[in-house]
Amino acid sequence: MQHADISLTNCATSAADLTGPCDTLSLVLGDQLNASHSWFNHIDPKRVIVLMEVRQETDYVRHHQQKLLAFFAAMRAFATALAKVGHQVLYLRLDSDHNQQCLTSNLKQLGSALQVQQIHLQQPDEYRVDQQLQQFASSSDIAVQWFDSEHFLTERDTLQRWFPQAKSYLMEYFYRRVRKQTGYLMTAEGQPIGGQWNFDKDNRNKLPKQLDIPAPLLFSNDLTELADLLQNHQVEHLGNVDAARFLWPVNRAQARQLLGFFVTELLPDFGRYQDAMTERGWSLFHARLSFALNSKILSPREVVEAAINAWQQHPERIDMAQIEGFVRQIIGWREFVRAMYWQHMPTYRSMNYFEHQRPLPEFYWHGNTKMRCLQHSIQQSLDYAYAHHIQRLMITGNFALLAGVHPDAVDEWYLGIYIDALEWVELPNTRGMSQFADGGLLATKPYISSGAYIHKMSDYCGSCHYNVQQKTGPQACPFNSLYWHFIDQHFERLKHNPRMALITKQWQQRSDADRNSLLEQARDYLTRLDQL
Repeated sequence: MQHADISLTNCATSAADLTGPCDTLSLVLGDQLNASHSWFNHIDPKRVIVLMEVRQETDYVRHHQQKLLAFFAAMRAFATALAKVGHQVLYLRLDSDHNQQCLTSNLKQLGSALQVQQIHLQQPDEYRVDQQLQQFASSSDIAVQWFDSEHFLTERDTLQRWFPQAKSYLMEYFYRRVRKQTGYLMTAEGQPIGGQWNFDKDNRNKLPKQLDIPAPLLFSNDLTELADLLQNHQVEHLGNVDAARFLWPVNRAQARQLLGFFVTELLPDFGRYQDAMTERGWSLFHARLSFALNSKILSPREVVEAAINAWQQHPERIDMAQIEGFVRQIIGWREFVRAMYWQHMPTYRSMNYFEHQRPLPEFYWHGNTKMRCLQHSIQQSLDYAYAHHIQRLMITGNFALLAGVHPDAVDEWYLGIYIDALEWVELPNTRGMSQFADGGLLATKPYISSGAYIHKMSDYCGSCHYNVQQKTGPQACPFNSLYWHFIDQHFERLKHNPRMALITKQWQQRSDADRNSLLEQARDYLTRLDQL
């Protein structure tokens, strides 16, 4: 198994350590670790590539410590790899005496100290960093040149260019256009292989009790030095970690190894059980490539092409529903949420369609709740900085929406706790898809459910303190009454949504006594959320 080299071999750690002249300073952000970028096609002895560990990025939200360790370790491994092939690399450690702990302050200081003639920047993917660097560029005395990150399949403004008259956007049409553009899973005649675009209906199975779940591929990176660094500098964090045996991939060799494991061992059952939840495992058949993708260690093209190649070589093991479901996540959903982010920022992060105001229940930070589905999903998140999309959407997100939690609090939690969480991907998935706080810009309906869906798709309910079959009473599943309370509270808005029409009609048809009983139960639970 590959191990990460985070020793910063051949890297300068201060401007005084640089050995040659510097005309150009090229900034690489922590989520721009793209070894295939055109910047690195040639060695320029007069260029310095700079990477920075800064408090600006550790402190804007309280992160899971595995997330902090993963980004710092990946940055160090990337810097070392660049230096080893001959690039002049300057790496500002968190504990450097000359580190201003701010991207632009460091750029200004380095630009002056090195007397550079130009600064090269790649377009950031987070709005706040983009605005910060744009302001720096507009006021800098040094010429600034911008470059694409050379990672995504579509541009930031793709929605505006592709659908200029649209008032709302459907991922399905966006996805089909990307399929046509790339040729992935398309016939020579320009038709979808398999005769249809989307096989999602074939990918909603509960995990059979007899099915063997493959053991996940884990790494064993010794990141105790980095963990000590964070501890010594009192960087606030959450979650748990074994820093001596860090399990996530933090360099390209490890990321490619994880990709190979996925397409060989997991892809044959990926789509079939992608919505399943169980206490029997935390990784299941999921790829867990999102950190490597979002830090740009891996590209979406190589990930998709590796999966398609495995499907083409082994069609007897990997059916169309499995490969299409995976490809759709990478070239459809991932690209779409990025496009939605840039289409609607900065107003998107302040949307609160349902005007929810409650704080996030305290158990989101420690997992101590009697609701087994939430306890397991939250504890898993604290232990691994990871939960798969249905745990995020239909357990933690579903409960927060039913409980009326303010979207800002939900965003902060999701952005901090998950190793793959960067705002461009977290915000649309949380505020839009999970909380419907954008009023339907991203999703066509609120993704809410009672306990019945959780019982159908998981084995959580069998070991829960609460009874999923009960709607009222001291052991009634909280999801049941909170679900109908949500419908009642937002009835006027929901009744106009075609996908909610059946549910709102069912609520109208209930007896007054039934409705009052459910609402009384929900109000009781809402007054003591932290004790549930």
